[in-house]
Amino acid sequence: MSTRFLHHFFEPCTIAVVGASEKPHSMGGLVIRNLQEGGFRGELWAVNPKGYDAVYGVPCVTGVGRLPQVPDLAVICAPVIRVPRLIGELGRFGVRAALVLSGGAHLDDERDGKGSIRGRMLTAARESGIRVLGPECMGLIVPGRHLNASYASQPIGRGRVAYLGQSGMLGNAMIDWAAGRGIGFSHLVTVGDSVDVLLPDLIDYLNQYAPTQALLLHLERILDAQHFMTAVREASRHRLVLAIKSGRTAASDISNLPPTPGVANRDQVFDAAFARAGVVRVDDSDELFDALETLSRMRPLKRDRLAVVSNGLGPAMLAIDKLISAGGRLASFSEATRDALCRDDVDVSKPGENPVDLGGNATPERFVEAIELVAADPGVDAVLVVHAPTRLAPSGETARAVIEARKRFRRNLLTSWMGLEEALTARHACNEAGIPTYISPEKAVKAFMHMVDYQRVQALLQETPPSLPFATTSESRAASRALIDEAKAAGRECLDHSETARVLEAYGIPVATSRYVTTPEQAAEAAGELEGPLALKVVHDGNCRPFRYRQHPHKLSAGLLQDLEDAERVADGIRRLGDKVAEKFPEFRVREYCLQSMQRGKHSMQLCAGITRDPVFGPLIVFGIGGYKVNILADRQVALPPLNMSLAADLVDRTHAARLIREHSRHPSRDLERIGELLVTLSQIATDLTELRGLELNPLVLNRDGMLAVDFAMDLGTPARFAIMPYPEELREWVTLNNGWEVEVRPIRAEDAPLIEGFHRQLSEESIRFRYFHNKADLSQRDLSMLSHINYDRQMAFIAEHPLAQGGKEMLGVVRVWNDPDNIRTEFSIIVRDDLHGLGIGSLLMDKMIRYCRSVGTLEMIGKIMIDNQPMRALMKQLGFTLRFNMEEQVVDAVLRLNEPASDWQRHRLDSLPD
Repeated sequence: MSTRFLHHFFEPCTIAVVGASEKPHSMGGLVIRNLQEGGFRGELWAVNPKGYDAVYGVPCVTGVGRLPQVPDLAVICAPVIRVPRLIGELGRFGVRAALVLSGGAHLDDERDGKGSIRGRMLTAARESGIRVLGPECMGLIVPGRHLNASYASQPIGRGRVAYLGQSGMLGNAMIDWAAGRGIGFSHLVTVGDSVDVLLPDLIDYLNQYAPTQALLLHLERILDAQHFMTAVREASRHRLVLAIKSGRTAASDISNLPPTPGVANRDQVFDAAFARAGVVRVDDSDELFDALETLSRMRPLKRDRLAVVSNGLGPAMLAIDKLISAGGRLASFSEATRDALCRDDVDVSKPGENPVDLGGNATPERFVEAIELVAADPGVDAVLVVHAPTRLAPSGETARAVIEARKRFRRNLLTSWMGLEEALTARHACNEAGIPTYISPEKAVKAFMHMVDYQRVQALLQETPPSLPFATTSESRAASRALIDEAKAAGRECLDHSETARVLEAYGIPVATSRYVTTPEQAAEAAGELEGPLALKVVHDGNCRPFRYRQHPHKLSAGLLQDLEDAERVADGIRRLGDKVAEKFPEFRVREYCLQSMQRGKHSMQLCAGITRDPVFGPLIVFGIGGYKVNILADRQVALPPLNMSLAADLVDRTHAARLIREHSRHPSRDLERIGELLVTLSQIATDLTELRGLELNPLVLNRDGMLAVDFAMDLGTPARFAIMPYPEELREWVTLNNGWEVEVRPIRAEDAPLIEGFHRQLSEESIRFRYFHNKADLSQRDLSMLSHINYDRQMAFIAEHPLAQGGKEMLGVVRVWNDPDNIRTEFSIIVRDDLHGLGIGSLLMDKMIRYCRSVGTLEMIGKIMIDNQPMRALMKQLGFTLRFNMEEQVVDAVLRLNEPASDWQRHRLDSLPD
């Protein structure tokens, strides 16, 4: 999984089509015709064993070995049974990229003991290193390079939006729809059921090398969540990414994956993943088409304020209803705009207000005048024109007037020509003119909200969270890991109730005072140590796993007795519960009994929080209303760890529990902050204890005294793989500087934004110029987010941090690296505070980063140094870097080989210039 050799797909100079003929239904013949009609400017060959001289005028050979030269790209359209052998032949011939359009229903069936077709394709590809896109892909289209290597039915024009999908038929539908609207694409690729090149590889490539304004993604399944999340998180920082996911319901899900414990609808996991990655999700194909219209024809929005101009209040109100229900904002006009609208009697229903109702007798000229007034208002970001046809203002004439005047409008313009017969002419005219147009006002508003959602997602990505008011310790991690190791050594898949309580206490999560007993005598004695009515729970092999609920949890068979008044009843309860387990579940062993005081009163609210594991995205943090009604209320929401306080607050805000707390709590902000801290702690537990499969706190009681975990369960599994790489706690270390200071060198984290800001203020202009190659007096919110909230899968930053005597900490220096997706090269930068030069901080940070990059397998470290930065040049020379003058950029390139390449393609990448 990498961008290795992908340029052969997108920038080929020579192409061979394998399996092409002039038969009417030949897929290969169709590919050749599409390449010719698209104006492909390179060499073309056909390969067919039947010995044709030419296929549609393209020279044809009988086998791969007879090609006059090695093609950059091979397009395979031969019967799928022959594809593994063809991939092997192409790879041995030296071809680096193969596009497989062939497909079938039995790709995974094993034949004659040779394995499945899919497996043999992948084996053949790995033998030579050839990259394979397919099988069952529609092909690849890059209009800007006159490349149409597909079986698409329509030619497509050049555009600013890239479409990457997993369905060839949906790709064909996108092409046909776009052709009817005169909309183009920068790239269009469908991966089908690809065995090698996956969607994240293509996202990485386009993000690096293609100047696309936006990415549209169609997803059926995700095979590697970490690779996917890394690619889309990186892409969404630089462009709008929209996604549609099919298989949202159990009936349409073809993944055959097991359910996620504690999550009734797995689609909400995708919601959480998209939101975390900065992706705007669309719900259906209509929305996808409308999004393409908007993206192709609208400038990026500054804010989210919409004005509506209509020739009737009813249609305008439909648009406003949709806008408000979707979370949008109606623009407020300035005083000058209001005065102009009232003075000229433009608005007939609500003079001077938004929406502007021009009335049924509004002429095309009146429309243009009103739009121009509204679009000039500084409080408006976009204008929606809603028009119903009348004799005074037919749709076609009004559309032509708007089109002729559009250069006078200072804001984005959206149109909705309501109706069918007359409206068709207006829509067609707007399409031709490149103005976004929609069938209904609601669709127009929904399309506008895609742009608004993108702005909001970007704001969330750039938000820097507050500092954590707590920290976990190495002692808590060690104690918890010891309990897990002990349980696994005993062959157990879950911790006992008492062991889970010890883990929670180690991480500072308050748990209800409990006594754990195994006999009636012990229970009677323990009852005297607790106050009030008591609750007794039996813990056995069948009920110590999280997220498993009985239909009637209050009944005896559920293993719980409540309101036991004295020691005698508690002892009797032990006997009754033990007998009931033996009768109902003879295969289960009773592990222990848990005795607690009843938790009632104090205006308590029952919540549920925990950790579960999804088969695709790995560990998840869950939160919602708790108690035995948890499955009925369906209030549980999920988020991907690692969490900070901002992300935890976002998770809580999505639940009904948050609304109840705000409505009924005496101190809602305090209670919500406590919950946020708990969720961040759970995120840290998931990170620290990777063998933890599930942890449920239910009920988690919240009242005026705080929070208390009353019941809980934890089970174990294989070490988890996170969708988003968590904070690398193991890379922290303490060192002593030349001046005797004790300094911690650790990876940067999102909460460090205030530290970075304070550090930057203490830098000289010269140090800032050496680091950024220009003067940067202040750091913007986006700068702080980019510098502090990094993706540990592709980036790393180590800071040197010194504790102050008066409390708090200060940042002394920072070193950063940015890896390419293939981990071939990493580019570094380093900066140390001016007043601390000579203490060895620069050497210390660089040495740690070099060791880290070597450990993760990076091949080469490079950096660019300004010519007059003599101290940095001296440090790099001391560390063993090779320095060479870069004439083109007028800088010094510092290069250090970290690891030796293990393959020819890695050597080729190293020999080429850095990207």
